[in-house]
Amino acid sequence: MTALRPERESETSYGEQSYEVSGALGDWYDSASYDTGGQDEPWIPPADDETVALRIPDGESISASGAPSAPSATGTPTGGRAARRKAAKRRHGRHGGTSEPETPRTADEKPLSRVEARRQAKARKPGPAVVASRAIGEVFITTGVLMLLFVSYQLWWTNVRAHAQADKEASSLQDDWASGKRAPGSFEPGQGFAILHIPKLDVVVPIAEGVSNKKVLDKGMVGHYGEGALKTAMPDAKTGNFALAGHRNTHGEPFRYINKLTAGDEIVVETQTEYFVYKMTSTLPVTAPSNTSVIGPVPPQSGFTEPGRYITLTTCTPEFTSKYRLIVWGKMVEERPRSKGKPDALVQ
Repeated sequence: MTALRPERESETSYGEQSYEVSGALGDWYDSASYDTGGQDEPWIPPADDETVALRIPDGESISASGAPSAPSATGTPTGGRAARRKAAKRRHGRHGGTSEPETPRTADEKPLSRVEARRQAKARKPGPAVVASRAIGEVFITTGVLMLLFVSYQLWWTNVRAHAQADKEASSLQDDWASGKRAPGSFEPGQGFAILHIPKLDVVVPIAEGVSNKKVLDKGMVGHYGEGALKTAMPDAKTGNFALAGHRNTHGEPFRYINKLTAGDEIVVETQTEYFVYKMTSTLPVTAPSNTSVIGPVPPQSGFTEPGRYITLTTCTPEFTSKYRLIVWGKMVEERPRSKGKPDALVQ
């Protein structure tokens, strides 16, 4: 492709023409009539931003090598390689990490001596009172956490575990009755032999022999006073008081709401061969734990005046304490063989 070029006005061949100011450009300079302000130099039009003419940006200067140089925004030194390395170490530390700027000293301020520096470092350390208060605070926090865990264990986990154990014992007892593996009235201390139903409170819990916390009550069951001086009658006895004990709080808490029973509410004892139905008659809200007369054959504060077939429920009061005892009494109103089906109190 042939490049564009101006027409030759002389006979000088192309390539032999001098590059001095001549021809059209020279004529233009000679014929220019622009005011140069009294100077002999010709006038040059200003550079247009839209052109691609080379120009020096404002604020820069041309170095000896011809490359523009500008002041560094980051403060990078313009010295040699060694100077740049030293500056980088001062900015970023020996290993490249960002170091905190040193606090500038005034002209009158003298550097600290070693003794003064040690004194200042010692003054910044916490005193014995601060250390002691921190230690006491940590002890209080740890104690609070331990107490919270203990309360959670007592109020929640013991109930979960006791309910599981009681349900397992009730299912095992009913399976033995259905399969005939256990003879009627055959059981040992700590072993379940009956099931207590309180329909109003939605309570269904096994009855075991004895009132031991570890063997009976803490497993979510209710216990029958059947040992030693506190021995009471069984439900199938012709006369007597069938007395039971149970937790009011924690460990399944089967007797937690027996204070809400009113006269006429049914209490049913289910055994391998029969249902014994009692109706609640009276209550004793508070009595001493040593008052064993409440489980006697004819309790003096129950309102009963002669021997009969009674039931007594005992538990602790007030709630979450064992200072006193709450007593509920009932009288048998029906004895129903299992062959005749459930009593009306369990059907409804």
